[in-house]
Amino acid sequence: MKCVVTGGNVKVLGRAVHSLSRIGDELYLEPTESGLSLRTVNSSRSAFASFLFAPLFFQLYDAGGAPSDRELFRCKVHMKSFLGIFRSLPSLEKTVWKCLILLKPRASRLVVQLHCKYGVTKTHNLAFHECERLQAVFNTQHCASRLCAPARVLAEAVVHFPQTLAEVTLGAGPGGKISLRNYVEDEMEPSKTMVTELWLAEDEFQTVAVAPGSHITFCLKEFRGLLTFAEASNLPLTIHYDVPGRPVVFTLDDTVLEVHLVLATLSDPESSLQPPPANGVSHLPAPSDDFADDLESYMIAMETSAYEEGSGVPPSPTSPLRTPHPAESDPEEEEEEEEEEEEEEEGAVPGTPPHKKFRSLFFGSVLMPGGPGPAPTQEVLAEDSDGEY
Repeated sequence: MKCVVTGGNVKVLGRAVHSLSRIGDELYLEPTESGLSLRTVNSSRSAFASFLFAPLFFQLYDAGGAPSDRELFRCKVHMKSFLGIFRSLPSLEKTVWKCLILLKPRASRLVVQLHCKYGVTKTHNLAFHECERLQAVFNTQHCASRLCAPARVLAEAVVHFPQTLAEVTLGAGPGGKISLRNYVEDEMEPSKTMVTELWLAEDEFQTVAVAPGSHITFCLKEFRGLLTFAEASNLPLTIHYDVPGRPVVFTLDDTVLEVHLVLATLSDPESSLQPPPANGVSHLPAPSDDFADDLESYMIAMETSAYEEGSGVPPSPTSPLRTPHPAESDPEEEEEEEEEEEEEEEGAVPGTPPHKKFRSLFFGSVLMPGGPGPAPTQEVLAEDSDGEY
């Protein structure tokens, strides 16, 4: 694969890398006939982003090899390594006039050359790993609500929220108004909580087609990264969402660029229209049998809050699991369970994401039916001798 980016498109490529760096720690590159695809996913599989640069974006674009062999060129690199090349966006605009990206499968190297002024050439050789295709499963046509607005409008709206805010709630109000409000935990006391809420009129948007009273809660950090890119590129942002708990999709469309950002939303059992399945999985496709530790070529939505003990489904790193309570329980057992929960909260590692019922995006291979269950309890060879004297 070989492609050449020139002029202002070098800075556009740098902005895309900065936006992707807010989400994942690995960058997936896939050259196709439709263009060069840059993708990433976060560690909890609750956020996925994809940038597809069309061949017209490049001065020269060659996917390389025969069409049947191009699948072998998929690779992934460390995000920090690739981000370091485009670290300073002002410097790219002032000094770099051409960027060459060359993929060498035999040498297992991704070469990025920056041709700067005064004949200076910076060459970066990055090691990569072969990988499967990274793709999230979503269909914007099935979303009941759709919003489209200039990125500047949404960027000016979220600037009122602090940088430390984790989640924001977007809702549809009367008269076509759209609200943005900081998400507040149910356990927090209203008198000690600051609530920031603002309303956007219908005429601020290019398209408003939302279900009355609908609302979703999603992470703000990844959304800010996409807004920064969209505002700098002067592109309208489209929001596709459904009921709480289903992923929200943000899209940017241009003649030479196609962007998708898929974020998990906070589930709301009270407003759920459909009862969750027994294993907490919706529309689970059949995974590959020869999966080891590599990522599958698709992602699925999983309701982590409906996890049942013994289902063999691993929990989400960002979401705790609610253990179903029996119909009749002993008060003493309930007290012991409460004490254990308090001990777990006291021993929690600082920086651990809060306990929320997020619908996370998982790879289908993690949910292989009939997979191995929990490891059986091993035989105790030496009992605890603390009580012996």
